[in-house]
Amino acid sequence: MNAREEGFLLLSSTLGDPNRRPLSTARLRTLGARMAAMPRPTQDRDLTAADLIALGCAPDMAERILKLLDDTELLHYYLSKAKQADCVPVTRVSPEYPAHMRHRLGLESPGVLWAKGDLSFLQMPMIALVGSRDIDPPNRKFAARVGEEAARQGFVLVSGNARGADRIAQSACLAAGGRVISVVADELMKQERTDGVLCLSEEGFDCPFTSIRALSRNRVIHALGEKTFVAQSDLGHGGTWSGAARNLKESWSPVFCFRDGSEAALQLEQLGARLIVPDDLTDLNGLQAQTLSFFGKN
Repeated sequence: MNAREEGFLLLSSTLGDPNRRPLSTARLRTLGARMAAMPRPTQDRDLTAADLIALGCAPDMAERILKLLDDTELLHYYLSKAKQADCVPVTRVSPEYPAHMRHRLGLESPGVLWAKGDLSFLQMPMIALVGSRDIDPPNRKFAARVGEEAARQGFVLVSGNARGADRIAQSACLAAGGRVISVVADELMKQERTDGVLCLSEEGFDCPFTSIRALSRNRVIHALGEKTFVAQSDLGHGGTWSGAARNLKESWSPVFCFRDGSEAALQLEQLGARLIVPDDLTDLNGLQAQTLSFFGKN
């Protein structure tokens, strides 16, 4: 890691300490913009509270920033633990960080993604697949078809590694010789490195599963894909529904939902999703979204 990436980690990550208070993405962006406009000192020296106050930081915030930046021993210890677990950080200022996700999510984009696997997948064309854990047979076939077509047409499949639609699509993609990005909500360090799979995690490589993390990662899945496919959803509740509805509102990526006759699919169509059947998957590049959604966006 270079010094800029280390500085970003120091400011944006808990580094395994739940009591550590990193800066929000909004504060980081403001600080970065102000520092970029700051005249360079005539000689190398450490950043001071006076420098930060001159940039418009309140004195208590200046002290907080300096304290975060001073945690280099904790950072190097945490990075050494990550290396032992075969995990690496990809910060918002790292060259591997997906620019299209940063653009789509803006201030909601993760400050750092922890990764295990081939980072080159992050620069390849991607589609996303989401769906219910308890999934009906026709919807299972749709999820598998999405995975197979992603492999056949040269897309990395992005999903969440949950039971049901996620794993069905991921397994089908890998069986067809494709590549998978799995955004996990449990401990990244416990994921086995597997050929063809890049595992990603927010917050830290050692963070355990929580329902909040499971819901939060949905925005990453939807924003990484050029298109997002919904294999099956409950109506009005659950992670699949909330993620797809939020995507349609924020326009992170076009949403295509399996036309299974369910009320959930019909409601997602009203919100702006396009309903499709398996035969529509033969040309993923050619699929076009609805021109107008309930939210009034393309």
